[in-house]
Amino acid sequence: MTINNEKELQGMRAISEAVAVTLKEMRAYARPGMSTKQLDNYGGRLLSTFGARSAPLLTYNFPGFTCISLNNEVCHGIPSNDRIIQDGDVINIDVSAELDGYWSDNGGSFIVGQDLHEKKHLVDTSRAILKKAINSIKGGVKINEIGGLIEKEVRKAGYKVIKNLGGHGIGRGLHEQPDCILNYKDRLDQRRFRKHSVVAIETFISTASTWSVELSDGFTLVGDKGGFSVQHEHTIVVTDGLPIILTEANGIWD
Repeated sequence: MTINNEKELQGMRAISEAVAVTLKEMRAYARPGMSTKQLDNYGGRLLSTFGARSAPLLTYNFPGFTCISLNNEVCHGIPSNDRIIQDGDVINIDVSAELDGYWSDNGGSFIVGQDLHEKKHLVDTSRAILKKAINSIKGGVKINEIGGLIEKEVRKAGYKVIKNLGGHGIGRGLHEQPDCILNYKDRLDQRRFRKHSVVAIETFISTASTWSVELSDGFTLVGDKGGFSVQHEHTIVVTDGLPIILTEANGIWD
């Protein structure tokens, strides 16, 4: 989507606030002993208070309001009454939704309870790299340069990027052009970020894997070589300078 007027910007701000606040409150609500479905239902109730509708449910008939992934799951984890959150789990919550014809997306990984698996550095690395990547985006910048920046920083930290996942355009639908805003430098990709465009920028980082594979449930993606995986995501508007971070209220950088 390209922002053409104040009405469109305000529409994107409204839905972005809904998904951002929902993510922030879900992160605060999560605790050991809770099922991922309990957490998801809480997120669904929060979205409804804004009048927003779950994007994965609308778009893909996903069996949940939000995607909740644990430990080795890269993304798109299905909430379940049988999946109980344990102390020390690395959990990722991805919240996307629609409101009045506008769509926004954000996500964040964090550790529930104590850092029993010593993955705080992994989570912090993902958060920091997302910030550096977003602050480097402006109109005219090559998309693959941002991918190269992400991969360089990830490698420097001792981790790997998931190469078949990335960010995407968003606004009037959940996934729009430009698609495949990857976490590495694809030298064949000569596209550039366009001023006033709306994009969801996300990091996919793993301790061991470089590729995601789909499980038999048709949604959940896990790393091809195992390990822990994390993701962080913001929806932004590209400008001539620093981007407008529409989902900043999610607090993933706090």
